[in-house]
Amino acid sequence: MSSPALAPPSTRDPRLDVFRGLCLVMIFINHVPGNAYEDWTSRNFGFSDAAEGFVMMSGIAAGLAYSADFREASMRLWTGLGRVWHRVWTLYLVHILTTLAALAAAASVALWLGNAESLFENQMKWLWLDPLRTVIGLVLLSHQFGYVNILPLYLALLAVAPLMLFAAWRWPRRLLAASVLLWLVAGIWRLGPPNWPSSGVWFFNPLAWQVVFVTGLVTGVMLKDGRRLVPVRRWLQVVTGLFLLYAALSAQIPAVSKMTGYTLWLAKETFHLPWNLTAFDKTYVAAPRLLHILALAYFLSSFPIIRRACAHWIAAPFELLGRQALPVFALGSVLCIGLQGIKHVTGENLLADSLLIWGGLALQFALAAARQYWPKPAKIR
Repeated sequence: MSSPALAPPSTRDPRLDVFRGLCLVMIFINHVPGNAYEDWTSRNFGFSDAAEGFVMMSGIAAGLAYSADFREASMRLWTGLGRVWHRVWTLYLVHILTTLAALAAAASVALWLGNAESLFENQMKWLWLDPLRTVIGLVLLSHQFGYVNILPLYLALLAVAPLMLFAAWRWPRRLLAASVLLWLVAGIWRLGPPNWPSSGVWFFNPLAWQVVFVTGLVTGVMLKDGRRLVPVRRWLQVVTGLFLLYAALSAQIPAVSKMTGYTLWLAKETFHLPWNLTAFDKTYVAAPRLLHILALAYFLSSFPIIRRACAHWIAAPFELLGRQALPVFALGSVLCIGLQGIKHVTGENLLADSLLIWGGLALQFALAAARQYWPKPAKIR
């Protein structure tokens, strides 16, 4: 979704990296529960949170980066397949390494701070309850540690992205309709890849979350072609703005939240709606969450001032994080597991929280800067 003044397809849009960087910061803060800063992240001002934003922008990035190879039915299709699946393999390796490092972070807290709680949280307890099956599950992605489980969603969706990209150039509306139908069916019957050896489905269920990714992917394909997915209309800006305002009030004011819950319950009972149209479930991206991220994406993308703000030097640190999203996310995921363990020791302490959160963010900025600006070593031939 772009501003009315469309840039040439080859121009890098600063909004994608800036908002992806902001999402990474908020995800990191939210993944250290109980800290003094989590009340100021986006999840406290609407129905969706930074995870939906991150997946949406991952879809946009995929549409921009890989769509050209799938525009024509030619030999470039094989090149495109190779590029996409090479990235999938990279994501898998990063996920396995991040999972191992997160376990090491929890073990370090237990060893040197004398607190082993983290080793039994975030689905890590299954390593001790059923070690053989859990190790196999970690490799097969059927078992995922909490707070380290968004990359399996991304790589699963990216693995089938070639089909989506091929369809997005030819039948974008049909692709979006099929995506919405799959989201609805997966929610109604609670379908999704199973967890093993534990029960249930993936927390980030790809059968439901694909609707966020596909919307972003089609948006990216349209951007590549110099078009918008949804035209800028004043009435749409007003409607989405009012919805975002109401969602923020509902998240902040108990009376409004109670009214929202009652209204959704009444709609469900009156019209016998499926549960995922009136709930706030994250695993199945229930309708209020989905509508919120779609409204937010449209609203922010429809004002030229947002693009100018993202191009300002003040936004440069977030753009840097967004450009190096994968290593920054991996480091943040490992840090948050260790910081959760440290929080068990420090408790509620503003000074400790500040040191932990700002120190962790400083490490992520340092990594992003190193990746961006350090000279790359020459290849050995």
